[in-house]
Amino acid sequence: MVRPSRRGPGTVRRRRPSSVRARAALAAALAMAAVLAVGGIWLYYLLRANLLDNTNGRTELAARKVAAQLDTRTLPAGRLPAPESGVDLVLVLDSAGTVAAASGDPGRLPAELAGLRPAAGADSRAVVLPPPAPGSGERRAVVVVRSPGPPGAVGAVDAPHYVYAMTVLGDVDGATRSVAYGMLGGAPPLIAFAAALAWWVAGLALRPVTAIGDALASVTASELDRRVPDPGGADEIARLARTVNDTLDRLERSDARQRQFTADASHELRNPLAAVRSRLEVALEEPDRESVAAALADTERLQRIAADLLLLARLDGRPAPRTEPVDLALLAAEDAARRRAPRVRLRVVAGAPVPAVGDPARLERALANLVDNALRHARTEVVVRAYARGGWNVLEVTDDGPGIPAADRDRVFERFVRLDPDRGRASGGTGLGLAIAREIARSHGGEVSAAAPADGGGARLVLRLPAGS
Repeated sequence: MVRPSRRGPGTVRRRRPSSVRARAALAAALAMAAVLAVGGIWLYYLLRANLLDNTNGRTELAARKVAAQLDTRTLPAGRLPAPESGVDLVLVLDSAGTVAAASGDPGRLPAELAGLRPAAGADSRAVVLPPPAPGSGERRAVVVVRSPGPPGAVGAVDAPHYVYAMTVLGDVDGATRSVAYGMLGGAPPLIAFAAALAWWVAGLALRPVTAIGDALASVTASELDRRVPDPGGADEIARLARTVNDTLDRLERSDARQRQFTADASHELRNPLAAVRSRLEVALEEPDRESVAAALADTERLQRIAADLLLLARLDGRPAPRTEPVDLALLAAEDAARRRAPRVRLRVVAGAPVPAVGDPARLERALANLVDNALRHARTEVVVRAYARGGWNVLEVTDDGPGIPAADRDRVFERFVRLDPDRGRASGGTGLGLAIAREIARSHGGEVSAAAPADGGGARLVLRLPAGS
């Protein structure tokens, strides 16, 4: 089935250049064309105005020389000498428009100039006359100067006369025309040169980008150790290469953690499954209440591991936590109240309410994991403190157990890490409790860390939440 086109008849679909080099070349060509157009028009009119000013100046000078002779009564009657400086004709008309003197044959020019006079209050005027006939001849620059009449004119000694000087603008028009043709002829090569230069420069600049793209395309899930070439320097492309390599480093580390997590999870699940299977096989052969109870305990441990894995998977998705008012001091007291006859003494210390904002269920789970860890290792006592300090809301859990070595205080928050694996499995820990607590704190904008205890013994785990959260 052919879909009808939405474009009307005769509509042309405009296609943009597909590559950066083509767009750069097009932009350079358009910029050069705009510069040449603006600069060419400006140069054309500037040259034309300068040539016309020079021509008018020479023409006016020739007219004023004749006017000066009229003022001093030294102008010869009838024929005027040929003007200098390229002026073509000088003509003197009386106030009635009759030719008093001329440097050549004026032809029909007196009738054309008779109505051209200086404005009131001015003694001269300059105009440009069009060609005598359309398509023939050239334009003419004319300057008229007012002057007293020549001597011997009966009844017109004080009557004004007008001196006209005329220069044909053939040289001016020819020069401006040559400049215009030169710019029009030189524009295409300059535009083509600008486009070619932009194409070459863009290709040279994008060569590292092409290399980065080729190297990035070769990165696969099984070859995350590959890196893109770094061209060096401090420009945008070098920063892009370093950013890509940093991203690949994070991906490789994340993949390594994921693979290790998968391997650890498989190992942790395999042992309880094997134990459950063996105990059930024994129970089938010889019904034994103790074997069934042990299998049930292993099954419960499997459930705890699966629940912890599911929670970690959800936390890895970085979901936004619920935002409800939470009193951390009350949270610690409720957690202690729920624990029936703990193995060691559990004490809560909170001088005042510690209000915070977050997901109560998740914060409760984080605190419970910290307390569970402390109860497993404490000798006689676990203390939970809730307080606000330095812009943070703090839950601090300390115990008097063997403590955490300084070198392992960050490693204990990794998944499936136990500093005493045999004791951890015997006591029912999954190796995920501290990792879950840290992820919950981070989802609230906080952190969980292991700090040195104030009295030098035992372990001290600190959960911090921003006071404004």
